[in-house]
Formats: sequence, structure tokens, C-alpha cells
Amino acid sequence: MKTTNDALSLLIKDHKDVKEMFEQFEGLSDRSKATKKKVADQICQALTVHTQLEEEIFYPAVREAVSDDDLMDEALVEHASAKELIEQIQSMEADDDLYDAKVKVLSEQVEHHVREEEDEMFPKVRKTNLDVSALGEKMMSLKQQLNKL
Repeated sequence: MKTTNDALSLLIKDHKDVKEMFEQFEGLSDRSKATKKKVADQICQALTVHTQLEEEIFYPAVREAVSDDDLMDEALVEHASAKELIEQIQSMEADDDLYDAKVKVLSEQVEHHVREEEDEMFPKVRKTNLDVSALGEKMMSLKQQLNKL
């Protein structure tokens, strides 16, 4: 099966990848502190890149095409909340108090955000004439740059 690089496919793949990382984290025992830290850092990095792609490229295009400011504003507020938790998690060690709880809350927030995007935002995007292929190319290019940093 050929994978498409349109914006929606790229975002859905990111969502799936991050969900798998959260599941991996949740499956680790309390004795696996180093592995927990490594997986949590991977989650934080993936989400940081993902939110930047959405905020710089995807959301502005969608806001223009869909004209549902409430939906777009809520997505940005959810990003801000996630970024705050990501910052806290990245500055902690795996054996710190509340570390696992913060990763769990981040997982729940991301799950909620993903559901809203995939169930509400993406169907609206599909009904527009937005060039999701061109957006996908821009996003892929930025993603490659960010992952090199």
C-alpha cells in the first residue's frame, strides 16, 4: 500500500506513533527509570515537532478554509496546555514525584486532542478545497528540519 504524504495522513501517522509511545511508557515497570525517561523524552520531542507543524503550517491554512474559530482556538489552547506539561516532564527525572502522573495526564490530553482533530477538524478539512498534498509537503520538509535539531 502506498502511503500518502498529504497533511492529514502525516498528522494521523504522528498521532498513531505517539499513542504507541504512550502505551510503551505505560507498560514499563517502576524499576525501569532510565527507559521511562528515554520514552518520555521521545514522546515530548515528537509532540513538540508535531505541535510546531500544526501551528506554523496546518492550523493557519485550516482556520482560513474551515472558518470555525472556536474549534481552532480550542486546539491552540490544548497545545499550550500540552507544551506546559512537556516542559515540566523534560525538566524532571523519572523518579521525581508526579513524573508518571504528568506523563499520564499528557497522554489523556493528547488523546482528547487527537479525537477532536480526527473526528471534528479533519472531516471539515476534507470538505474544503484545501490542498492537503501541498500542505503535507511543507509539513514534511519542516518536520525533517526540526528532527535534525
